Amino acid sequence: MKLLITGANGLLATNTIKHFLELGHEVKGLLRSKEKFLLPPHKNMELVQGDITAVSAVEYAVNGCDAVVHIAALTAPNLPNYNSYYKVNVAGSENLVKAAIKHKLKKFIYVSSANTTGFGTLENPGTETTPLKPPFTASLYAKSKLEAQDKLFTYADKIDIVTVNPTFMLGPYDGKPSSGEIILMGYRKKIIFYPPGGKNFVDVRDVALGISAALEKGKNRETYLLAGENLSYQEFFTKMVQRSETKTRLIKVPKPLLLVAGYAGDFLRKLNLKTSVASANMKILCVKNYYSGKKAEEELGVHFHPIDQAIDDAIAWFQKNGKL
Repeated sequence: MKLLITGANGLLATNTIKHFLELGHEVKGLLRSKEKFLLPPHKNMELVQGDITAVSAVEYAVNGCDAVVHIAALTAPNLPNYNSYYKVNVAGSENLVKAAIKHKLKKFIYVSSANTTGFGTLENPGTETTPLKPPFTASLYAKSKLEAQDKLFTYADKIDIVTVNPTFMLGPYDGKPSSGEIILMGYRKKIIFYPPGGKNFVDVRDVALGISAALEKGKNRETYLLAGENLSYQEFFTKMVQRSETKTRLIKVPKPLLLVAGYAGDFLRKLNLKTSVASANMKILCVKNYYSGKKAEEELGVHFHPIDQAIDDAIAWFQKNGKL
């Protein structure tokens, strides 16, 4: 099978490309800059430079492929308005599915986000049927991913559309870095300030396996949460301390302080200034947004590992590449 994988420079796409090449598939990677690609050349891999917001680039990219794994997205938390997210995450995704239908591709795997579904507690974690709720209803990124997901499903009578919704991914090949920034923040630091909430952490390689399983077994119009281990931020950063030779002090940042900072960020956004500090983002740091990957385990056969190995491998990769 020949696969188009978008966002090929990213943490998830790089690991997904590596996985499919190891399985013997052909891969065409769509990316904006070939120079930033982290994997070595491979006889079954072709890199195509382009942008999903450009119809001509998308048309060229899908040609000759059997299926699409759409990972590319605008994830920056600092943009002040919705238009930028819409252009890439919604309109860009629609460009891609229209091209896939035109070229008669068989399947379209859309990598959405766990934040398009409602979170739960440690005892009753969120599932695919849990309705979205605050503070994620105010997240521009989450809003765009949910809108894209709903938009793509309107084409499910013309091509099989399967959505996978990973939580917070960690692992090797995080070149930007993206989510791995949390490891750089906590490893070998003398003081770590952590928020009162928590989240679900998942090994990026388990997500790649989930994508592969969704391509093989995923049902049309279905959504699958790819969720690993639920941890408070205190528990996560304690893992960082255990891996460091540095004597570290953990200090919890009070919720009221985060909210004050968030409202100040809202004011800056009204001035059209870029900042990742916003009330929605600060409120998200204060809740324990926990999820369950049970449906993916039962229907796709995916097994989710504890996050420890992903942390170790991410640290090793950052060290090897001079980021730690």
